[in-house]
Amino acid sequence: MVSKERLIDAFGELIYALAFADGVVDQKEIQTLHDILENHPWASGIEWSFQYEAEHKSSVAAAYEKALQTFKEYGPAPEYKYLLEILEAVAMASKGKHQKEEKIIQDFQNELVEQFLKDLELHRLKNW
Repeated sequence: MVSKERLIDAFGELIYALAFADGVVDQKEIQTLHDILENHPWASGIEWSFQYEAEHKSSVAAAYEKALQTFKEYGPAPEYKYLLEILEAVAMASKGKHQKEEKIIQDFQNELVEQFLKDLELHRLKNW
C-alpha cells in the first residue's frame, strides 16, 4: 500500500512534469502553484517534491511515470479532483495551455480511469 506521503510526492512530480512539458518551468507556473497551495495541508510536501524534480532535472517522462505509478497503486482518492484543478491552473499560468500540457492532463485522466476500471473488474477495489 502506498503511503499518504508518497501520494503527496506524486502530486509534486506530476505537476512538475506538466510545468516542464514545454521545455521550461516558468516562474508564473511556480507562483501559481504556490498561490493555489497556500494554506493547504499538503502544500510543503507538494512544493518540496516539485522542487526536488526541478533540481534534479528529471525528464517529463520519468516524473510523469513515477507519479502515475503511485496513483495507480494508491487507488481512487478524492484528492485527484483537486490535483486536476492544480494542473489546469498551472497549465494556464504561462501564455495559456500548451498542447503538451493538455496531453499530460488527458493522458493522466485516461490512464488512471483505465487502471481503476481494470481493478474494478478484477475485484481489487476491496483492498482500498
